[in-house]
Amino acid sequence: MNLNTIVEVQRPASADDIRQWRDGDAWLAGGTWLFSEPQIHTDTLIDLGRFGWTPLESGPDGLAIAATCTIAELYAFAPPAEWAAGPLIGQCCRSFLSSFKIWNEATVGGNIVMSLPAGPMISLTVALEGSYTLWPRGGAPREIRAVEFVTGNHANVLAPGELLRAIRLPASALAKTFAFRRGELTHLGRSSVLLIGTRLRPAGGLTLTVTAATLRPVQLAFDGLPSADELRDAIDAAIPDALYLDDVHGSPAHRRHLTYHYAEQIRQELGA
Repeated sequence: MNLNTIVEVQRPASADDIRQWRDGDAWLAGGTWLFSEPQIHTDTLIDLGRFGWTPLESGPDGLAIAATCTIAELYAFAPPAEWAAGPLIGQCCRSFLSSFKIWNEATVGGNIVMSLPAGPMISLTVALEGSYTLWPRGGAPREIRAVEFVTGNHANVLAPGELLRAIRLPASALAKTFAFRRGELTHLGRSSVLLIGTRLRPAGGLTLTVTAATLRPVQLAFDGLPSADELRDAIDAAIPDALYLDDVHGSPAHRRHLTYHYAEQIRQELGA
């Protein structure tokens, strides 16, 4: 889509070159959302393309993902064999409502910053206990847990002009076994509910992450393996009725039902 409100595109060499932030400015990475609909309040795009951030860096501590890493680059990554949760990366990439052409432009950071309930990079990074590095304008970098970043449907903790720089997934979470469940109303449609369970074998506690069904990610942690009743009670305590999303992709009742259903499947799979 042509954005007829844009009067300037800036291409700085680093984020430090942008010292002042004004209404109408917008960071541009892949642009797959920016160019998908009118941006009537935006007149200046600030392109991240010259920043030169290394897309992926893996090591003994885990995986570092640049915010500008494309979905295609992340999908092509081959995790070490000792990362039992490594295949979860590919499953979350395949949970996009998009074509391969979008994969080659859309970025991991862009999907997170959009902060939509069905954002699969949010699901991935919250489930794997990630943290985000944020760069404010005129301030020191700060770290935030992935589970705390999204605050609602299309809402997050970013201040005006603040930039998501990197995502870090710890090796301790990548070493866990996982179970993945996703439901949608239509074939290859947007997720109505996406649940991920992780557990450190042989007898570690269960961590359950609920996304897509809720306005923001919800994560439940258990010291051991809960019973079916304990799991259901914990879901009810953590997710009030008002937190379930209501849109064309599913009603709150539908999403609640699938959350119970998939959570119990995950409990049984990781408890086997």
